[in-house]
Amino acid sequence: MTILVHHLNNSRSQRILWLLEELGEPYQVRRYERDRKTMRAPESLRAIHPLGRSPVVEVDGHRLIETGAIMEHLVARAGNRFGPPADADGAIRYRQYMHYAEGSMMPPLLALLIIGKLGLFGRPARPTVQRMLDDHLDWLETELASRPYFAGDAFTAADMMMSFPLEASRARGGLDSSRPHLIRWLEDMQARPAYTAALAAGGPYAYA
Repeated sequence: MTILVHHLNNSRSQRILWLLEELGEPYQVRRYERDRKTMRAPESLRAIHPLGRSPVVEVDGHRLIETGAIMEHLVARAGNRFGPPADADGAIRYRQYMHYAEGSMMPPLLALLIIGKLGLFGRPARPTVQRMLDDHLDWLETELASRPYFAGDAFTAADMMMSFPLEASRARGGLDSSRPHLIRWLEDMQARPAYTAALAAGGPYAYA
């Protein structure tokens, strides 16, 4: 059965397309465009799910939300391809990063996005939030100093989960060549053929 991905431009759902390309799963994309003034998802997404958010994936008679949960479902469905490493430490890191990407990394990035929209009113809060994000980036830089991927020596879905917050960090959070291990990792991720194919399927993506 073909998987249907309700995909919003410049959003977390790009990671789902990437995973499906890596898995070689047949899928269909239904695209939605953000409002150019508000940058919010269109109301038509609420017809798919009451929250009106993306990604929403329809697979095997189920309608799934939440990027991490969708990824875990698709990985398990594919026999744990790109799932947790066999060693205990790698498996722990895998689970950690599958949840860390959204639970810990995204909040300061969302705060920076809001602060940027507030103009002069948001300026006093920016240094504090930037320091919070810098703590994350500094720690992640040390993590990738000792291994090529977040979970260990092999590419996994945890790397795909981490892609969006780190791409957003490079776009608006100060991630640059001063953290070479993170930049090297990002360049490696974006050079993968499945990543490129997912961009073609999803349409314009501001963070690539």
